[in-house]
Amino acid sequence: GFTVLDNLYALNGTMYIVSDKPSLFPEVRMMTSSGAKIESGPDTEGRLEPTDKDLRIIPVKQAKELFGQQAGSVNGVSFMNSDNPQYITHYYHFSAELLFGLWRTYTSLDADIQSNGATILPPPSRFIFTHTTHEHWRDYASMNQWIFHAAFPSASLEFQGDWEDRANMEMGWVYDRVVLADRAAVTRSKAWYETWRFANPGAGWWWTPIRRNVLKFASAGKKSGARDEAQKQGKPVVTYVSRQGWGRRMLKQEDHEVLVSELKRLEQEEGYELNIVHMEELTREEQLVLAGKTDILMGVHGNGLTALLWMEPKPHSTVMEFFCPGGFARDYEWTANRLGISHYGFWGNRYFSSPDLPPRAYPEGFQGNEIPLDGEAVANLVVHQLSLNDEADD
Repeated sequence: GFTVLDNLYALNGTMYIVSDKPSLFPEVRMMTSSGAKIESGPDTEGRLEPTDKDLRIIPVKQAKELFGQQAGSVNGVSFMNSDNPQYITHYYHFSAELLFGLWRTYTSLDADIQSNGATILPPPSRFIFTHTTHEHWRDYASMNQWIFHAAFPSASLEFQGDWEDRANMEMGWVYDRVVLADRAAVTRSKAWYETWRFANPGAGWWWTPIRRNVLKFASAGKKSGARDEAQKQGKPVVTYVSRQGWGRRMLKQEDHEVLVSELKRLEQEEGYELNIVHMEELTREEQLVLAGKTDILMGVHGNGLTALLWMEPKPHSTVMEFFCPGGFARDYEWTANRLGISHYGFWGNRYFSSPDLPPRAYPEGFQGNEIPLDGEAVANLVVHQLSLNDEADD
C-alpha cells in the first residue's frame, strides 16, 4: 500500500510502470485500488480491486508504442494518494496515517537522517489526490491544510479535477519519482491484519524533518519559540487533554476530578508544568506548540492524542491513553512506538504497555461517558516515567 516508483508514466488517467521485469514489482492490487469507498459487505473487496484502468505494468516495447518519444515531464517528488476520500477529512487519518506512512516510506531512501532533521532527500514538490476533490480534504478543525503547508511550504496540491485535466489532454506524462499510498492496498497485507496499522518502524530520526518544520511554523509568532520559560528551567511538562463536556468518550466526572487533583498535587510537589486543556479551545498554533514541549501526554482515546506526533522523543516521553475496561484500539499506541515514545493504556487502576497488549476490542461503553480511571495510579506512573530522565542523566 506504500510504494516508491521512479519514472511512473500516466496516460488518460491510467498509471503505467514500464519494465521488462514485472516480477520485480509487487502485485498491482498491493499498490493501489479502484478508489471505491471502503464499506462492509460481501461485494466490498471486488469493488476495491484495481483494473487496467488504474495501474498497469507494461514492457518497454509497448510503452514506446503508447508514449512515442515524448511525454510531459513532471519533475521532482510527488506524493500520490489513490484512496477514496472517506478517511482523509479526519486529522488523525490524514496526519498520523496517510502523511505518516508516506513520509516513512520515502525516508527509507535515507538511512542516515540526522537528529536535527538534516536529510539528503528533497521535500515533495506536490501532493496528488487522484480520487479526492479540492473541497473534500480538509478536516473540521482545519488541521490538515495547516499541517501540510507547514511541513512542505513549497509543495503544491493537485486533486481529482487536476488528474482528470491531465487525462483529458490525451498526452503522456512521466513522473520523476512517486511515493504512492492506497489504504485499500494496505489492508491486503499480512502486516495490516497483525497490527491494524500502516507504517513500518523507522530508523532513528526519520520523522524529525516533519516535526521540526511544523513546530517552526507554529512557533513563528512566539519570541521564545516552542520552548517556553518552564522548559528553560528544566521543568517536565505534563498535558492532560480533557474530553469532559465533549459528549462522547468521557471519564466519570468524579474520576476526572480526582485525576485533576492528583496532577495538581504533582505540580506543587514535583515542580512539573501542568496543562489541562480542551483542544478545541486552543488555536492550531497553541495546540502544536504545547504538544512540542510536552513530556507526558494523556487523555481518553480520541483525536486530541494526535498531538503525540509533535512530541520530542526522549527517554521519558510518554502517552497515557484511557479506555473503558476491556476496550482497546491500537491507533495511538502504534504511532507512539513508531516515534520512540512510550505508550500506556489504562483500564481503571490497571495499565499495560507493549508487548503485553490486550486484543483490539470495542465493548459496550467504549464510546461512553462513564469511563472509570484511578487518578492516583496515573499520577504514580507519571512520576515513574519522568524519573527515567534523571536516570538517563546519571
